[in-house]
Amino acid sequence: MAIPAQPLLIGVDVSKATLAICLGPEQPVQSLDNDRNSITRWLAALPAGAVCIAAEATNTFHLDLVDLAHHAGHAVYLVDGYRLSRYRDSIGTRAKTDSSDAQLLQRYLAHERDSLRPWSPPPEGYRTLQQLLQRRATLVQARVALQQSLADLPGLKQAAATLFRQLKRIDLLIQKGLVDTLAKLDWDADFKRCQGIEGVGPLTSAALTMSFHRGTFRSSDAFVAFLGLDVRVRDSGQLRGRRRLTKKGNPELRRLLYLAAMAAARSRSWRDFYQRHLDRGFSRIQALVILARKLARVAFALLKNQSEYQPRYLKEACMET
Repeated sequence: MAIPAQPLLIGVDVSKATLAICLGPEQPVQSLDNDRNSITRWLAALPAGAVCIAAEATNTFHLDLVDLAHHAGHAVYLVDGYRLSRYRDSIGTRAKTDSSDAQLLQRYLAHERDSLRPWSPPPEGYRTLQQLLQRRATLVQARVALQQSLADLPGLKQAAATLFRQLKRIDLLIQKGLVDTLAKLDWDADFKRCQGIEGVGPLTSAALTMSFHRGTFRSSDAFVAFLGLDVRVRDSGQLRGRRRLTKKGNPELRRLLYLAAMAAARSRSWRDFYQRHLDRGFSRIQALVILARKLARVAFALLKNQSEYQPRYLKEACMET
C-alpha cells in the first residue's frame, strides 16, 4: 500500500510590502512582493501536491495571500500573534525578524497542524462590514485627537466647528453603509434583534451580527473566544496566575461591547448584575468586561435560536407570578 505523500508546509511572514517565505527548515527564506500578481505567479510555481500555508493574522496585509492561496486549493492556516509569540518563547528563539518569523511559522505548522483549523473565506459582505467598522473607529480616534488639539485655540473655533460637522456627516454615512449592507445580506432581522438588549446600540449590534455570521460557532464559549473576551489562565501548582483577556480578534468589537456594558450597567436589567461583581471585589473595569462578555452570550443565544430578547426584570417578574 502506497504511503500518502506528505504535504509541503510553508510559513509566510506578511508585511505591507513584502512576504518572507520559508519552504522548510533547511530551505533559504525567499522574499516576494506582497501584491496579487506576484502572489499568483508564486502559487502557480509551487510543486504539485498538497500544500499547507501558515501566516500570521495581520490587519489587512495578509488578505491577498490567504484569498489567492485558498482559491488555488491550498490549505491556509492563520496563526494568532499572541499564540505565535508564546510558541517562540517556548522553543527559546530570541530573533524577531521577517525571516525568523517565516521559519517560526513553518515550524509551528509542522508541529501543530493537527490541532489547527484551516481558514475559510468569510461570507460575502463580511469584509465590507468589517472595513466600515474599522473606518469608523479610525474616524472616532481622529475626531477625539482633533478635539483635544484644537480645544485651546479660539482663533480656529469656527473652522473646527465646520470640520467636526463634516466628520459627523462621514460618520452618519458610514453608519448608513452598515445598515444598507446588513439589509443586502438579509441580516437586518438579526441586526434589529440584538438591539433589544440593553446597552446595545446600532454599531454594537452590527458588530455582533457580523461576527455571528463569520462562522459556525458550537457554543457561546466559542463565540466569546472569537471576540477575544475569553480569559487566559496561567496557573502552576499552588500558584494562581493573573487572569487576562486573550484579546484575539477585532479590538473594535471589544471596544464597542465595553461601551455597551457601560450603558447596560445603568439599566434596570443589568445594574444588579454589575453591582454584584463590584461587591465581590472586582474593579470597575473588570466588572464591565464581565458584563460585556455576558451581553455577547445573550446576543449569541438570540441569534442562534432566532428568538426575541426579553429583559431580565420581566423574566423575574414572570417567575414571581
